[in-house]
Amino acid sequence: MLSASEISNWKSPPLVVATAYDFPFAAILEAAGVDLILVGDSVANVLLGLPSTREVGMEEMALFLSAVVRGASQTHVTVDLPFGSVATPEKAVQNGRRFRDLGATSVKLEGAKLEAIRALVQEGIPVMGHLGVLPQTATSFRKVGKSEESHAQLLRDAFDMQEAGIFSVVLENVETETAREITELLSIPTIGIGSGSGTSGQVQVLQDLVGFSLRPPPFAQAFASVRDESVRGIRAYIEAVRSGQFP
Repeated sequence: MLSASEISNWKSPPLVVATAYDFPFAAILEAAGVDLILVGDSVANVLLGLPSTREVGMEEMALFLSAVVRGASQTHVTVDLPFGSVATPEKAVQNGRRFRDLGATSVKLEGAKLEAIRALVQEGIPVMGHLGVLPQTATSFRKVGKSEESHAQLLRDAFDMQEAGIFSVVLENVETETAREITELLSIPTIGIGSGSGTSGQVQVLQDLVGFSLRPPPFAQAFASVRDESVRGIRAYIEAVRSGQFP
């Protein structure tokens, strides 16, 4: 299992990260050899059919985290601190401790919440950052970092978060050259999603990469067709039952 310290000093090859929300897929990701597993609050969208990540809280995330940890006990598991869970540094530490006690190797939070980051790090809880499109608070999911102002703000936030103690940072839907510049600025790795190839690694939602999603984002790529194969198998089952061939 990679530690946060080992990840913070990572140089090459690119880090490979994928989301998981349950026991069997966590076990599959570990068997395949991904570097990190993210228990993302994207579970709201891809597994629960909810319109926003804001609609899951600590109880839901604790449930999914526990399942993933059981399935991937030898892999670094980071978990999203959900909307509202880091409203104060004290609350961030309380919730970070809960996730740590459930087996998380680290936690991830959205945005330049420097006081919360410092409090978690001081508590000994490794923190992964997240910049660019921030689904918990976003009003638009368009690419970030194109304007001079947005570009400069992202660089400032990334550097400030590194100084506060994060061990890596997700860059979501950040303009390619801006993401590359952030990666060159920081001494910790960047993990891109929809931010081009200039980052230190990539993260994808599991359901997108195995072809399970109904509406994958434009930057996702399917490397298998699990949904199509599942439909085929279930149709074969239906036919077998109706024809009397099963059981």
